[in-house]
Amino acid sequence: MIHKTQSKLLTVILFCMTSITINAQTIKTKKMTQEQQNVLNAIEKMTGAFQNKDIDGVMACYEKNAVVVFEPESPISDTTVLREMFQGMSMINPVFTYSGHEVFITGNIATHIAPWKMTGKAPDGTVIKQSGLSVAVLRKQEDGKWLMILDNPHGQFLMNN
Repeated sequence: MIHKTQSKLLTVILFCMTSITINAQTIKTKKMTQEQQNVLNAIEKMTGAFQNKDIDGVMACYEKNAVVVFEPESPISDTTVLREMFQGMSMINPVFTYSGHEVFITGNIATHIAPWKMTGKAPDGTVIKQSGLSVAVLRKQEDGKWLMILDNPHGQFLMNN
């Protein structure tokens, strides 16, 4: 019984891994619409501001009362706390890379999904490496700009349990 269960689990894992690989290749080659590109530009603007320690620029990428999940199961929406968290995290000089992007839009709401890797250095010189699956929800503003309303860089959290 255990052997059959393990065999089935292995088959499911292999199928999922194959699907993920195929999806990643599709994402990298898929053409985005202009509106999808606008959403991606909003994500890249926030990432660039964060990497440049421009906390005002980071905060400008979020709607008031947006929720950011710095740690799984710990959403934060208080603007003062968000600013402090971004400021503290910027001290490790993070550099982010993405291995693909998916953007889905319905009306004035968009979802951005992307696997990411981050490297940085602690004040003592220790190298820090993290990775995850970013899931962000954005809303199109009246002026046409896309702002994040939910930013969860730990979208893979439930998969790890």
